[in-house]
Amino acid sequence: MTQPTVVIRRGTPEDIPATLSLIKELAAFERAPHEVENTEQRMLEDGFGPNPVFGFHVAEQNGTILGIAVYYFRYSTWKGKRLYLEDIVVTESQRGKGIGKLLFNAAIAEAKRTGCNGMSWQVLDWNTPAIEFYKKFNATFDAEWVNCSLTGAQVAAYEDAPQRPA
Repeated sequence: MTQPTVVIRRGTPEDIPATLSLIKELAAFERAPHEVENTEQRMLEDGFGPNPVFGFHVAEQNGTILGIAVYYFRYSTWKGKRLYLEDIVVTESQRGKGIGKLLFNAAIAEAKRTGCNGMSWQVLDWNTPAIEFYKKFNATFDAEWVNCSLTGAQVAAYEDAPQRPA
């Protein structure tokens, strides 16, 4: 019997519940399920509101979403417009079947289609399967840069930041 085809397509508002579920699955895999603060409502606004800040592709088979590739655009002062691949997630039962490659290909195609001068992403240093996956694409791994961030609570608590641009 022939395996049903996996279709890669742009995500739609109807895909948000399955997408958030996969995000939570990834968070559990990365040992940080408590870190997920996102909601379906926020994702709908952020992805499909008047000023979308992210896009995504889904891998679908027989109406079931098996994986996602979430991306947004960033700007490098040295390189220009870049696609930032936030996450590729394939549900655990479907890993190793080439779905991640299809989603990665879709992200590269999106970078090309939108005139990006490259693509970047992060991978946890202990996530050997992901590292090996990206090596297949001859990805460059950069040990020089240190990741920095502020949480939403830290941003809200910061008092010296002006509330509006001057």
